[in-house]
Amino acid sequence: MLHRSGRLEALFTDYWSHGLWHTLGRTARAHRLTSRAHEELTDAEVYSFNTSAILDGLRQRLRRPVDPYAEFLRIGHRFGRQVRSSLARRRDQRWENTIFFGYDTGFLEAAAWAKDRGAACVVCQMDPAQVEIEMVQEEEKRWPAWSKARLLVPERYSAWRRAEWALADAVMVNSQWTLEALVRQGVPAGKIHIVPLAYEAAELAGPPSPIPLKPEAEPLRVLFLGQVNLRKGVPYLLEAAKLLRSENIQMDIVGPISISDQCVVTAASNVRFHGPVTRDRVREFYTRADVFVLPTISDGFALTQLEAMAHGLPVITTPNCGRVVTDGVDGFLIPPRDPAALARAIHVLAEDPERLQAMREAARQALARFRLDQLDSNLRTLESKLKGTTPATL
Repeated sequence: MLHRSGRLEALFTDYWSHGLWHTLGRTARAHRLTSRAHEELTDAEVYSFNTSAILDGLRQRLRRPVDPYAEFLRIGHRFGRQVRSSLARRRDQRWENTIFFGYDTGFLEAAAWAKDRGAACVVCQMDPAQVEIEMVQEEEKRWPAWSKARLLVPERYSAWRRAEWALADAVMVNSQWTLEALVRQGVPAGKIHIVPLAYEAAELAGPPSPIPLKPEAEPLRVLFLGQVNLRKGVPYLLEAAKLLRSENIQMDIVGPISISDQCVVTAASNVRFHGPVTRDRVREFYTRADVFVLPTISDGFALTQLEAMAHGLPVITTPNCGRVVTDGVDGFLIPPRDPAALARAIHVLAEDPERLQAMREAARQALARFRLDQLDSNLRTLESKLKGTTPATL
């Protein structure tokens, strides 16, 4: 989107599939690597560090780090230094007219270098940081023996993020939930800017086809898609499934499983775990489902909400993520940690096919608020505040 408007000077990423790298990826059938490119950026100035990214992937496969957060810092530190070196080679860059944008953990070194030369710097904080960490640790106490591994985050990881917030001229977040969490951690509210995520799917381009009525005899298919862990509220989803055992409802749980095997095998009979699936199969699950659930404890935004709505699925979620759902219109907002409320919301849609149909249509219409042109408008507003100018008219 930035490239379309002529505002992208350069993109820095860990891996970019181009030239010989793309050929090697196709030969090795490494689909996740070959997808790391975009047809609209073939003429963009892109810097990538493919060899380092490949070596990191091999390192993680051969030896899982004992401390994953130390590994995040190691990779982020290395990426920041690589970007800084690439920036230093841009001899004709007018830094006083530049905005340097980066994501948390990989931002600090390169942003400090650019800021020293007059650039404005924006860090995107993707999650609620320490507030979320403490909430997950509380869940571990509520649900002992559920997680395969305890969440242990070293103080230097949190300190690194605080240093990024202090350095940045603006901190971009994707939700009010994250904004409130960062304010609790000492970031001035006036420094934080909410820019919701956007979603446009090429495979869903064009006028949407009518959503067919659901046959009465078929079960209501409820989909959860994402990391199957405590942070996503999976224990409460499984408790809700138990409350709905006598109803004609089927729950599909899709994604990497981080809860214990015992919790999986003792789930109610109306629950099926599918584990991680490829991107093409993700669309199959969306297409087959009737309702999407996200009983999250904490999320920076949760893009799956938009993906689900694009496929005409009402979303049942909590307020602890990006505000996408209009309660009672295109889904339901329920309190976190409340399996009874989750079960009631699912029951309402199972018992009222007409309301389900209306919500499915409303969900697709709601997606218009999260298109790329709206993201463009939001970023132009932030850009104008940083440069002290009037927002451009789209």
